[in-house]
Amino acid sequence: MAVRLVMLGAPGAGKGTQADRYARARGVPKISTGDILREAVQAGTELGRASKAVMDAGQLVGDDIMIGIVRERLSRPDAAGGFVLDGFPRTVAQAQVLDELLDDGVPIVVVNVEVPEETLVERLTTRRICGSCGWNAVPGVRVCAKCGGELIQRRDDSADVVRERLRVYARDTQPLVDYFRERSTFRIVDGDQTPDAVAADLAAAVASVVGERM
Repeated sequence: MAVRLVMLGAPGAGKGTQADRYARARGVPKISTGDILREAVQAGTELGRASKAVMDAGQLVGDDIMIGIVRERLSRPDAAGGFVLDGFPRTVAQAQVLDELLDDGVPIVVVNVEVPEETLVERLTTRRICGSCGWNAVPGVRVCAKCGGELIQRRDDSADVVRERLRVYARDTQPLVDYFRERSTFRIVDGDQTPDAVAADLAAAVASVVGERM
């Protein structure tokens, strides 16, 4: 059965890493809103130009543009056999449209990766990324494993800014979690474990919905 997985989780929860890992293991695309936004902007599509104008003005890309970009991405042949969504939906309105787009009987598995706030603060304030390609470094690494670039700390990874980001995330995302929570396809995974343990729990959570051995 095709697996349609939506990953939820606060900044620093590791959902992006786990989404990528699961998608590679299943042989399905990981669809990240950040990636497809950049792709649309680089390709110069109508939605890409609209996105660039909004971002250049320092504003967040709205539901209409995001929904249009995701709708186009999900229509591609490689998504027919399943996919992992990372960063979409972010609002209840986006979730409702996703339900309408995928109203064909194949379940949408929603996994919320939960991590205590203090652990998230520690992770985010100590993490480093590549200043050239944006790769998230693992602890102990001194240079980017992808391009050899210099590792830097993001400006928004100071403790005060991180706590505010987490507060805003909790406030804005709670309605979305509540939207999915009562479904039989909703699962919670403990993200305060080793990456391998989280990956195993994620696979088991999805398997419990779609009835597969993984």
